Amino acid sequence: MKKFYGYIVVLLCVSSSLFSQSKLNQFLQPSDTLNTSRRNAVVISEVSLATITLVGLDQLWYADYPRSKFRTINDSNEWLQMDKLGHVFSSYQLGRLGANTLNWAGASKSNQIIYGSTLGLGFLTAVEVMDGFSAEWGFSWADMAANALGTGLFAGQELLWQEQRILLKYSFHRTRFAEQRPDKLGNGLTEEFLKDYNGQTYWLSANINSFLKTEFIPNWVNLAFGYGADGMLTGDPNDPLFPDQNRIRQYYLSLDIDLSRIKTNSNVLKTIFDVLNVIKIPFPAIELNSRGHVKLHYFYF
Repeated sequence: MKKFYGYIVVLLCVSSSLFSQSKLNQFLQPSDTLNTSRRNAVVISEVSLATITLVGLDQLWYADYPRSKFRTINDSNEWLQMDKLGHVFSSYQLGRLGANTLNWAGASKSNQIIYGSTLGLGFLTAVEVMDGFSAEWGFSWADMAANALGTGLFAGQELLWQEQRILLKYSFHRTRFAEQRPDKLGNGLTEEFLKDYNGQTYWLSANINSFLKTEFIPNWVNLAFGYGADGMLTGDPNDPLFPDQNRIRQYYLSLDIDLSRIKTNSNVLKTIFDVLNVIKIPFPAIELNSRGHVKLHYFYF
């Protein structure tokens, strides 16, 4: 799913080469009222991309593994729940993308929430069903709960506050574990970015002024709470092939920037900021791990 969001960045870059600055700025301006042409383009594009992605997964990924009757699995204790946070993140970001594109088309707020924010949940449910018919994986209710949580995090804030006061963000750094199991944790930066849970950190980035209404803190400054894990060579903590895993949970406190709150009249910059807002901005951070050790990171990413 992170790859899917990356495709959006590519499309934006291509668009910027096809339009002049002024025309692109006008094109990216959200419509004040429902623009039927834009709405239809959004729906057709999203349905087409989702269909192509699912067909591609079926032919290029699932085809390499044996099929089975539909089955469920319980994988809730694997990878110290880092994979579940990946589901929460994907569902949240796809829901945010769906709502934002409908906002661009001038759809009502209720339709943005009902049809836009559920984009991630619908797509990931289809992927989960495909997992259920694969002998390699299986339908995971824990994954589905994580998908629902991501959608709920976005939709709930829109219903409660009409804005995203708490963002879900991601950061990554390379680790030594991928070299030990490149088939499982990734071979090279691109694969490791998606597969190596040891290097991933998921953040709840809360806007300070949305809650405290201060006059001396810039409106775009956030307080971020992160979760990561380390020492994992396999998902199963009791895997007999890897008996000496040194698995720990990591909790972080840091600052962040909400790029969407930086004021600009350029719709091009607003769009770029919106895309980049999935990434936690590097800042100093305090780490507390599950062994009770405290560590200061002068620059954490």
